[in-house]
Amino acid sequence: MLDKFFSPETYTMLGQWALGFVKNLLVAVIVYVIGSWLIKWIKKLFVKMLERSKVDTSLYTFLTSIVSVILWFTLIIIIISILGIETSSFIALFASAGVAIGMALSGTLQNFAGGVMIMLFKPFRVGDFIEAQGYAGTVKEIQIFNTVIRTNDAQTIIIPNGGLSTGSMKNYSTEKYRRVDLSFQFAYGTDLDEVKQAIMEIIQRNKSILQEPVSDSLIVAAPWIGLTQLGESGVSVTTRTWCLGTDYWAVAGYLNETIYQELKERGFMFPFNRMDVNIINPKTI
Repeated sequence: MLDKFFSPETYTMLGQWALGFVKNLLVAVIVYVIGSWLIKWIKKLFVKMLERSKVDTSLYTFLTSIVSVILWFTLIIIIISILGIETSSFIALFASAGVAIGMALSGTLQNFAGGVMIMLFKPFRVGDFIEAQGYAGTVKEIQIFNTVIRTNDAQTIIIPNGGLSTGSMKNYSTEKYRRVDLSFQFAYGTDLDEVKQAIMEIIQRNKSILQEPVSDSLIVAAPWIGLTQLGESGVSVTTRTWCLGTDYWAVAGYLNETIYQELKERGFMFPFNRMDVNIINPKTI
């Protein structure tokens, strides 16, 4: 029995197998050396590309790690196949594990994808004042999974990036100028020319309000005052003025307070809703 096992044919087969394995091993080593060098080169090229795109540091570090894992996994599969080991079972195992992890972390992955989109396309930046998901505030931090904003009353709001990247959002900081729209009601019979003149004098006293159209903007115009509505209790006069975005709240507060105080002192009436009730004596009917 042992003679058959250690027969010349067996030695020949073992020798051929060993020779083939050594050849495959040498090829695998060469592929590993070349592949590891290519992975390092691709990673450096990828990082430079992200840096030129001015992607957030935390994002390109994370993306570089993902690219590195994918490249190394591909290289290992190639080396295993060169050594003659069946790779379909490995690929099926990793694929099924990936599907299971993806289903378990569907919400987290959605937020991660949203964070990637936000950092790549930059619909807003740190320091911008935005309104989204029912909240308005200043962006303090853009993380991979969440965005942190601070409201005007000093509350910290954490918004998941998934809904933030796919939903509607207002960014009040992208434009240099903002328009301040305010409406005031006056009693019927009020002289509109006098009202408009008095309001214009108040507007002209504020240096933060732009008095003339801006040459580098197609929408910024001179102050406008006009009658916009005939209400139940009075007429509505609207003012539209432009200012720098950083001066918006100061200008809005100044106009509201000054127009109310000065026009009240000049005798203009600010009406309020009222209802007249007439009582009829049944005996007179």
